Amino acid sequence: MHQKHNKTKVLYIITKSNWGGAQRYVYDMAMGISKNGYEAVVALGGNGTLKEKLGGAGIRTITIPNLERNVNIFSEWKVFFDLLKIYRIERPNVIHLNSSKIGGLGALAGRFAKIKRIIFTVHGWAYKEDRNFISRKIIKFLSWLTIIFSHKTIAVSLDDYRTAPKLFVKKKTRMIHNGISEIKFKEKSAARNELKKYAGMSIPKGALIIGTISELHKNKGLPFMIRAVHSLIKKGYNITFFIISDGEEKIRLERFIERLGLQDRVFLTGHIDKASEFLQGFDIFTLTSVKEGLPYVLLEAGLAGLPIVATKIGGIPEIVENMKSGILVHPKNALEAERALSFLIDFKKKKEEFGNNLKEKVERDFTLEQMVADTVNLYS
Repeated sequence: MHQKHNKTKVLYIITKSNWGGAQRYVYDMAMGISKNGYEAVVALGGNGTLKEKLGGAGIRTITIPNLERNVNIFSEWKVFFDLLKIYRIERPNVIHLNSSKIGGLGALAGRFAKIKRIIFTVHGWAYKEDRNFISRKIIKFLSWLTIIFSHKTIAVSLDDYRTAPKLFVKKKTRMIHNGISEIKFKEKSAARNELKKYAGMSIPKGALIIGTISELHKNKGLPFMIRAVHSLIKKGYNITFFIISDGEEKIRLERFIERLGLQDRVFLTGHIDKASEFLQGFDIFTLTSVKEGLPYVLLEAGLAGLPIVATKIGGIPEIVENMKSGILVHPKNALEAERALSFLIDFKKKKEEFGNNLKEKVERDFTLEQMVADTVNLYS
């Protein structure tokens, strides 16, 4: 119905319309292919930031009515039929699925609708999350089914590529790193002044600003970095810690910060629009996740020339080289995080060297143009 003549139509589908790594990927891909003569349409759950940004950029969106609720069989069937209806009306040449929840349903519906090309991008396998053994096994089986129903699966990191289900589907997975375009950063002092406003109080004079942009979610391991900051402050280090973003763990983290008496040193700013523009206001960037795909936020911190303390999980070691462009620590290890921070604070030259090395690597190996080109190759 909406099909334009001679234009390949790609329908991107994603579960949530908030703003995280997977949503950023969908936005970048939709924008990237539109410039290359494709027609991009995005179907999503909810009416969040992603929908607003796409609308502002002139990309058409379709809201899937039953999608953002918790998993239950009844609403899953409704989503399945919603998808069939969308496929029938839109008649896309390609459907490109993002996120585990919509992956299996979307690919199955795509087979029913005889869609010519079904692509699934995995942004970190869900079975690698902190869950019980049976849940992990069920999720791994469902992930395998998603690969079976899709024509190609994209892993955004080598780690996800290596740990993908292999049985009968080994040749169906490709690794394509996330890519990033230039960012117009706010100048250091301007960024700091704005961050201070979010803190709602004065930051101690001469304090070093450690920061992260990280959804307030259990997967992000934030309490471990808060503990590390707490230990360093007790040892006399003049530091503050800014956590930019929002999420379901907000109240729990606020209580944790209060319990440690860190209300004037650790700040949850809430959501900040275009948060990456503030990165040069930080001295050190941290990401202590317990599960990751290939985090965009580290690419952004790299472009800002920041030294990194991050966990050695998922695709993080593919971006940050230990003791060359940052320091990698074990997940859930506050002591290692503390030692890594103190090293970067005590050895200023190393701090600068790591930041420069990371900037070089990101500019060379993680371009948006390359990501879009490699992905479009899979559409035909």
